[in-house]
Amino acid sequence: MASNINRGPRQIWLAFIWSMKGLRAGWRTEASFRLEVVLLVILFPVGLWLGDGAIEKALLAGSLLPVLAAEMLNSAIECLVDKLWPELHETAGRAKDMGSAAVFLLMVNMLVIWGVILLPRAF
Repeated sequence: MASNINRGPRQIWLAFIWSMKGLRAGWRTEASFRLEVVLLVILFPVGLWLGDGAIEKALLAGSLLPVLAAEMLNSAIECLVDKLWPELHETAGRAKDMGSAAVFLLMVNMLVIWGVILLPRAF
């Protein structure tokens, strides 16, 4: 549903606070998210260091963030599905599997980007 509320500094600040609450919840409850954050902290500067030019730097470092975003969305889907269908349900399981597949595809995308840029330098 579209919002008619005027957007100003207060609403932007509240949106920021809610986003931080979501990141904190992801950190506290999701081991995969914590692992991916650790990898981001390590690989982001490595990508900036190894990238030759702005485009390579942006691709190497920037390919990491969508994985985190997808992990948060996947966690949100799983949380909702677990609340709505506490018992095993085929459709609920499919939704959770598809969320996990989205994270996997972005990880493959990241690996392809890093491989295409860095492997030729190794050989």
